Amino acid sequence: MPNLIKYTEFDRQMIRRCVDLAKQAWGKTAPNPLVGAVIVKDGETIGEGFHPGAGQPHAEVFALREAGDRARGATIYVSLEPCNHYGRTPPCAAALVAAGIAKVVIGMIDPNPLVAGGGIATLEQAGIEVVVGVEAAACTELNEGFVQRIVHHRSQGILKYAMTLDGKIGTDSGHSTWVSSKTSRDYVHHLRAGCDAVIIGGNTLRRDNPLLTSHQPDQPNPLRVVMTQNLDVPVAAILWDVSVAPTLVVTQAGANPEMQARLRNRGVQILELEQPRPAQVMQHLYDRGFLSVLWECGGTLAASAITDGVIQKVLAFIAPKIVGGIVAPSPVGDLNIQSMSEALILERVTYQQIGVDLLVQGYIK
Repeated sequence: MPNLIKYTEFDRQMIRRCVDLAKQAWGKTAPNPLVGAVIVKDGETIGEGFHPGAGQPHAEVFALREAGDRARGATIYVSLEPCNHYGRTPPCAAALVAAGIAKVVIGMIDPNPLVAGGGIATLEQAGIEVVVGVEAAACTELNEGFVQRIVHHRSQGILKYAMTLDGKIGTDSGHSTWVSSKTSRDYVHHLRAGCDAVIIGGNTLRRDNPLLTSHQPDQPNPLRVVMTQNLDVPVAAILWDVSVAPTLVVTQAGANPEMQARLRNRGVQILELEQPRPAQVMQHLYDRGFLSVLWECGGTLAASAITDGVIQKVLAFIAPKIVGGIVAPSPVGDLNIQSMSEALILERVTYQQIGVDLLVQGYIK
């Protein structure tokens, strides 16, 4: 059995280094997980690597290549259990055995049934010492979308919004530029880069004409998704320029054929559904191999997404502003909750100051 307890501060540092390495492929690996690996011998790092994307070698392979013959008798640290099956690439557990690795320190067990302890078993059968569970929380958080996909057969849904201290996402007139600080917006741009799609509704498109990219030339951009029942959208919108990032419009079957033709000519993808619902859209994105989907929509669509059960995580940026207002919009619309005992409860809640704003993050229970 792998050692689940005995590890050192150095082990933790090395796994944290694995996590940092894995993040170099932020937003590029779907449907695969983010993985980093470090090989150490006599206290010296002799090889490092990360998985750059599906179909390419795994993190362990890059680390072994860099270490070369020095890998024999060394320790490898890896954020996710090495695979033991043939997929698009050969099994990494067998490669570690062949390289003569003496010890493997693992952040988290792979939830994939094709692995799920099998990699560890292969290593132990070869006489390799295995330690599991070092910085497991950080490794699990790194691959939340992958866990959702493998365990629950769905893409992870993340609801993000920015609101004032009195719970508004805009003024009575609907003006919402900007609720949060530039520091918070930069944080969201980085978050977008790590997600495979970002979703808004027609109202947000008409009101804000957003770009919905990472705003970073060296970072990936998500698929930009617009949900609009009747396709009553502006002829001119930033999202229709797909040279920047791809755009998908989800609409009711047969809606506004003229606009559909116009958008298709621009290279915009169209998905027609009889009754477009968040659950259907998320199923479509799951089928495309997506791991994480960011919902940056208004209150009505946010409520619909929550009701459909497609939101697992919430990020609320709270700005130290008060706008008041009788009809000023709030981040989540009608959930048909009549008493406080029915309120949705977030668990594993964290609080973080982002510039002048407060980020409250949690998971729907």
